[in-house]
Amino acid sequence: METVHLLTLGCPKNLVDSELMLGALTEAGYEITTDPSSAQVLIVNTCAFIEAAKKESISAILEAAELKAKAPGRRLVVTGCMAQRYGAELRQEMPEIDILVGTGNFLDLPKLLRRTESASSSSARGGLREPVPSSGAAHLLPYRGATRVITGNFFSSYLKVSEGCNHQCAFCIIPKIRGVHESRPLADLVEEARRLVDGGMRELNLVAQDLTAYGRDLVPRSSLAQLLFALNELENLKWIRLLYCYPNFITDELLTAVAQLPKVVKYIDMPLQHADDEILRAMRRERSVDAVRRLLDRIRRRIPNVALRTSFIVGFPGETEQAFERLLNFVAEQRFDHVGVFTYSREEGTEAYDFAGQVPEAEKRRRRRQLMQLQAGISARRNQSFLGKEIEVLVESEIVGRRQRKQGRAWWQAPEIDGAVLLQGAAEPGEFIRARVKRTFTYDLLAETLDPDHLRGASNGKSRNGGKPQEFHGRPPAAVARYES
Repeated sequence: METVHLLTLGCPKNLVDSELMLGALTEAGYEITTDPSSAQVLIVNTCAFIEAAKKESISAILEAAELKAKAPGRRLVVTGCMAQRYGAELRQEMPEIDILVGTGNFLDLPKLLRRTESASSSSARGGLREPVPSSGAAHLLPYRGATRVITGNFFSSYLKVSEGCNHQCAFCIIPKIRGVHESRPLADLVEEARRLVDGGMRELNLVAQDLTAYGRDLVPRSSLAQLLFALNELENLKWIRLLYCYPNFITDELLTAVAQLPKVVKYIDMPLQHADDEILRAMRRERSVDAVRRLLDRIRRRIPNVALRTSFIVGFPGETEQAFERLLNFVAEQRFDHVGVFTYSREEGTEAYDFAGQVPEAEKRRRRRQLMQLQAGISARRNQSFLGKEIEVLVESEIVGRRQRKQGRAWWQAPEIDGAVLLQGAAEPGEFIRARVKRTFTYDLLAETLDPDHLRGASNGKSRNGGKPQEFHGRPPAAVARYES
């Protein structure tokens, strides 16, 4: 039995692909290890969306190649968006790679590994080398009955509802990697969600390139709202969260579902990208700033106390100082709960690559710092409003070296990207507990647990593996490649 170590980079959608790969490998008889030095097969599931993500992926591949060289017969597999986008270049420039698996054929990995087993024993550099993935866009959807090895917390996971994207944003390469939008059947999603909840999941985070496009391509036609109503019926599921909502398709039906369904947290992640009309048109975002304001007003009227996360790109070609000031004013006016800010990444193959008015890198970084400083003040003042209040917290983990300190999240905090609640007192991962906020920081809260036994039963026990997280991959820095939606 060969052992496999898998490192996942990029977004949660890529993480789901990794978990499906691990499922296929375990079914084929491979053993998963968290220790790369003990693995016969090293897998790097890459991201290639923006320049920072590509550099991180190359660095991880090189580190794996160094480890491969220390053990004859060890094989190196590169999967994901970088393999799909740059397969031919990687094959030429990095002979250490034995197998390249793209976004459309990653479930073939067990078969490809079997074909290289005998050849790998004779050469540390791989022997037989498999061909690169087919060029162009491709994706694989999860399907009913597919084995998926959950690699994170046993109580919180991602549910990928669709793949691909039909939008033509000028900065985005995703449609040329992943292809056109395709929804999963509603029954498949409900069945996967049921299996996850039966295994101990209490929070499901819905992800897609464009979550709000879900169901429009199905026959019969469905919608994200219909999916939410179906998921809301699952017993023992506590939180359902929406990530990557495209602003043009926030319907009244969806807002009604978010407002009325008790298990859907009042949280909407909706990347807006900018707040200047000319820049939005150049980005092909299809909305004016006035339309965005009306949409935000409508969301806040329909869902009182909604938590809004968004992201913006600074330094897009043609962004003048005046356009940037309009963005600053918009953020100060709207006071979003959470904001991510990215510097524009010039990506070959995108429409914006050849745009005039490219902004110098130093200026991009300056604008990002300024916008982040503005949002930091907004976030700090928002957190101060919780001082002394009682909140519900999903406990996530112990803080290393502090037995009586735990880390968790409130309903308005998505995994890995929105800050945390630092807890004093007794609590166990996977529990929903009550806590009182004692101190506030820019993005985090410090709280003390109340009635440690209260809501202890809400965790519905442990997962089938005894409540121990199955950490089979390395997690990337938060939000490396999140501005695609």
